[in-house]
Amino acid sequence: MIPSSDISLTVVIVNYNVAYFLEQCLNSVYQSRGIENYEVIVVDNRSSDGSTAMMKSKFPQVRLIENRENLGFSKANNQGISLAKGEFIVLLNPDTVVEEHTFEKTIEAFQSDDKIGGIGVRMVDGKGRFLPESKRGLPTPWVAFYKVFGLAALFPRSRRFGKYHLSYLSPNENHDVDVLSGAYMGLRKTVLSQIGLLDETFFMYGEDIDLSYRIQKAGYKNRYLSETTIIHYKGESTKKSSVNYVLVFYKAMIIFAKKHFSQNHAFFVSFLIYLGILVRASAALLRRLLVYVLPKLISNSISIMGLYALTYPWQVQNIDFPESAFYWMIPMYWIIFASSNLFGGTYDAPFKPKKLLKSTLFSTAIVLIIYALLPKTLQFSRLYILFAALWFALWIIIDRFGRYLFLREASGWNPRGKTRFLIIADALEFSRIKSMILQQWNEVEYVHGAHLTNSYMESKVSEHQTLEQLDMELYDEIIFSAKDMSAGSIIHWMTRINITRLDFKIAQPETDFIIGSNSIEKPGEYYKININKLNRPEHLRSKRFLDVLISVFILLFFPLLFIFFRHKKRLLKNCFDVLRSRKTWVGFIPKTGDYIDPLLPQLKAGILHPNFENAGDSNELKDKLNLIYARDYSVVQDMQIIFKAFFSLDRA
Repeated sequence: MIPSSDISLTVVIVNYNVAYFLEQCLNSVYQSRGIENYEVIVVDNRSSDGSTAMMKSKFPQVRLIENRENLGFSKANNQGISLAKGEFIVLLNPDTVVEEHTFEKTIEAFQSDDKIGGIGVRMVDGKGRFLPESKRGLPTPWVAFYKVFGLAALFPRSRRFGKYHLSYLSPNENHDVDVLSGAYMGLRKTVLSQIGLLDETFFMYGEDIDLSYRIQKAGYKNRYLSETTIIHYKGESTKKSSVNYVLVFYKAMIIFAKKHFSQNHAFFVSFLIYLGILVRASAALLRRLLVYVLPKLISNSISIMGLYALTYPWQVQNIDFPESAFYWMIPMYWIIFASSNLFGGTYDAPFKPKKLLKSTLFSTAIVLIIYALLPKTLQFSRLYILFAALWFALWIIIDRFGRYLFLREASGWNPRGKTRFLIIADALEFSRIKSMILQQWNEVEYVHGAHLTNSYMESKVSEHQTLEQLDMELYDEIIFSAKDMSAGSIIHWMTRINITRLDFKIAQPETDFIIGSNSIEKPGEYYKININKLNRPEHLRSKRFLDVLISVFILLFFPLLFIFFRHKKRLLKNCFDVLRSRKTWVGFIPKTGDYIDPLLPQLKAGILHPNFENAGDSNELKDKLNLIYARDYSVVQDMQIIFKAFFSLDRA
């Protein structure tokens, strides 16, 4: 155990709009063992998701700094460091979970060697996979070249090409490394007093590289510890394929090169990086094209070609289709079928055949009505319309099944169609978490329980069994109870259960959210008890469609309508703001302050709102009215509000 002193450790956490992750992180921090006197400083960069209210309510012992603006990672950390009383400091991301002995092992490593100036630890993502950024080499010109042009990824075991992530070194052994990750960075305070704090030139990336290098230049070592592991959700979720990430990250490397390398080397590195930005940004765009655009283009092309192919039996029978059918009628039918399925939620995850059936019946009825209104010369075959609708629905089923079978996409169709859960918790927590799942998920095949030591009625582990004997292939998602399992135990099982398709989540005690991460393309995700209809993708899409429809209507008939509005220019501005998705015609009731209820979808500012005739109510009443609006949302409700207050659409 670390000997008692005034303050041995200060943990500094910079937060920005990740209240749920922060709560989970702080829970793990305050469960630390082997260290008695430590303090936690949280610097909040003007969050609007209730982070500060949560901390004041649940963690009053935290030293909270509330900034009036987002100062960035470096400046905010420096604020916390400047107030630190500990002999050692740990910079910790809010989207992390630390083991009980992580801080203890960090301080022991510092005390074992006075030449250690910085310490990093083994990090895994939300699926238990090792994160290579846990240990890195210095981005010298050639290391930067190998990284930027992909040689490091092609030859990870090479000592020449693998220096950026030191991928030739075992992640399960301790090493002296060049660069530590800012997600968990242990620092000796006396070293910081010599070399200075984080360089505030770096806003988001690169500051950890710079600080690590300055530690080495001062004659100290950076040590990577393998005997303790933390979860870092955003390590997997930063969209490293995005153009924005490429620009921000590599510009940070340019700042580093100009600061620390000679002019010639800095120019060389800058040239390589600018060239790399061009290559990687182009690759990012190409990847997005291949991953997102091309499959949709191919799928839609097959569906519309199928509609044209259906004309073949009629042509064989010498029944000629009118030329207009080929030029505009068949494409129009396809647009109606596709639009109906889009707004009906057929393409949303998870795929539900019921939505496809409803959308198909609706679109077929629309097409038949239009068909009946056409001149007799254009009414070529009702039977064709029925076959076309069947083909369109059949192709969607084939397409969605293929997406599930080969790509494992969330929007694919799993014929089993239901999710299978395993909750590792005691009986009471199992019941609580199970009820949360059943409120959140409509398609649940079964929810099994298990406990490491005790058995209960719904547990799949008997008194004479262990968790290892469970067949994990029976489940799609495993949820760990933080109340019943230590962070170390959770991380152990996440890394031990080696099934790629399995998702892991953690349920915190006495909370209504469950945190995890399902995709490297997404930030950490969470379930939250949610009764809001407005959160559903099809309703948000319908709301957007109504916004566009109303805007287009006003613009088309503006010459007739303008005499009824006092603020004509403002009306036009509102129309264009709505079309550009800067505003919505009906939004939430505005409140004083910056707080945004994380339970509600993030709508644009509304020109009207459910209580537009009375905006002087308390924030508590506004919260209730907003929740009622979201819970009971329908397009008809928006239409009623707009119709009732039509001549108030010129409001600021």
